[in-house]
Formats: sequence, C-alpha cells, structure tokens
Amino acid sequence: MTQMTRDEHKAILAIALYAAFADGIKEEREREEVRRIAATLADQAGAPDLARLYQDVLLKRVSLESAATALADRDQRQLAYEMALCVCEADGRLADAERRFLDDLKRLLGLDPIQAELIEGEVDTLVADAAAPPLRAPATPPRAADADLDKSILNYALLNGALELLPQSWASMAIIPLQIRMVYGIGQAHGVALDQGHIKEFIAAAGVGLTSQYLEQMGRKLIGGLLGKAAGKTLGTLGRTATGMAFSFATTYALGQVAKRYYGGGRVMSTAVLRETFQDLLGPAKQMQAQYLPQIRQQAETLDMGRVMDMVRGQPGATT
Repeated sequence: MTQMTRDEHKAILAIALYAAFADGIKEEREREEVRRIAATLADQAGAPDLARLYQDVLLKRVSLESAATALADRDQRQLAYEMALCVCEADGRLADAERRFLDDLKRLLGLDPIQAELIEGEVDTLVADAAAPPLRAPATPPRAADADLDKSILNYALLNGALELLPQSWASMAIIPLQIRMVYGIGQAHGVALDQGHIKEFIAAAGVGLTSQYLEQMGRKLIGGLLGKAAGKTLGTLGRTATGMAFSFATTYALGQVAKRYYGGGRVMSTAVLRETFQDLLGPAKQMQAQYLPQIRQQAETLDMGRVMDMVRGQPGATT
C-alpha cells in the first residue's frame, strides 16, 4: 500500500463513520459518542478535521460514493471495506440495514468478490467465536484473591494494548471479546453466573460502547500510520500509536477494576456510580501504560493470533 494522503485518510474515516450510522441509529447518546470520537481523533497530529467530517457525513455533504471514489489504490479500498465491516460487526450482529450498506460499499469500491469473501470470513469467524456464550460459573466457586484478579486484569490490559500495535486491522476486533472474557472471569471468581448478554449490559453501563470503542481504535490506528504496512509486525510507528495503545490498555484495566469492585461488592452500584468509578480509574490507568510499555512491545512482537483466538473462545489452557 502506498503512503496515504490526507484526503485518503479522510475518505476512509468517512466510510467508517457511514458504517457507524448504517443501522439508522436515532438515539442522541450514540450520536454524541461518535461525535466525541471524531473530536478526540482530530487532536492527533496529521488528522483531518474529523469534527467537521462528522457533520459532513451526518448531513450528507460528503457522500459514500465520493469517499469510495477518492480511494484509487486497491489496498486502500480493501482497508476501507475491512474497517467498515468491523465497525458494523462490533456489537456482534449485522442488522439488515448494515448488510445492505456493506453490499453497496463493496460495489462502490469495486472489490474483487473473492477478496471481499476472505475479509468477511476473517471477521465473521472472530465475531462468531466471540458470540458464543461463556460457560456459566459453578454454583460456589472458590473466591479468587484480589492479587490474582489484579494480575489477570493487568494481563488482559497488556494483551489488548499489544493488539493495537499489530498491522492487521481486524486484530482490534479481539479487544472487546477479550474484555467480555475478562469480566466473565471476574464474575466467576466472585461466584456470579454470567452470560454474554449480562456482561455487555455491564460494559455499556460503565460507559464503554462497543461500536464506538472499535471505531476509536481503528481511527487511531489509521491516523497513527500503522495500518497498511507492507508485511509483518511493523512497530516503527510505536510513538505515533502510543495514544491508541494507552486507550485500549487503560480501558481494559479500568473496566476490570470496576468489575472487581462491582461483583465483589454484591452488585449494588448504580449506573451513575459505575460510570463515575470507571472515569475515575481511566486517567491513572492511562498513566500506567508508560510503565508497562516494554511488556506491551514484547507481546506485540511475539503475539500469536491463534492463542488470542483461543482466549476469545475460552478454550482450556488459553489464559492470560
């Protein structure tokens, strides 16, 4: 893939924003979250004016057709479709409107059908594995020590930080399923039987959106310049992706600590308290990322995506 221009960055991000709105969301809270992401990403050096781009997409001043036409490079068109597909599937399902959007996008991008099927196969496999409900906890499991839970939470945070450094755009799709698996383990350690529906509700109550979190991760990767490297695990842009890495590390760590307090305290925290606690923990967690940077880099250099997939599936022996 050739070095992307500012206009090409803008076109791919416009397509990702269209994907975020493809299900016809009307809720102001969800729109506000996407608006916040656009403003956050605009703070990064070299980023297009994403706050304005958000408005342009929302008001159709930038069309999906024009964004697709702006991408002349085949690899860039493939990346745009991969990002859009991942944004649509971030919540674990495709609505009919999203399927129609993706079919239109494939046509506008002129993707080779076989290549499109390969992209869809990678993402669909990960989503399907993540959607399998966790096994319920035993009725009275032994309560894990706080130190053991803290170690597990940190390991999940390190792994999700490392996933931000991989050149494959779909690698970030594993972050949310791993957060779900982490919360499941914390609940299990406190004798709480959980299924995926409850866990997703808990994550949302803490203020961590599924689609919006993935959109932010992908936007940071794209602007940071990590996506589209020729081959291998290119870490030369580590400095430019530090913000995204800190985001995933901190989000995972803070979420784990909130879950530990929530399930350890008898699940009596209100939604307002959950969100306030998560936000209070997020800042210190971002500062922790610098301390653990060597471990994150080491994991990214040696990360086996097969092991990550086993963890998402919850297979025995695949632990953090």
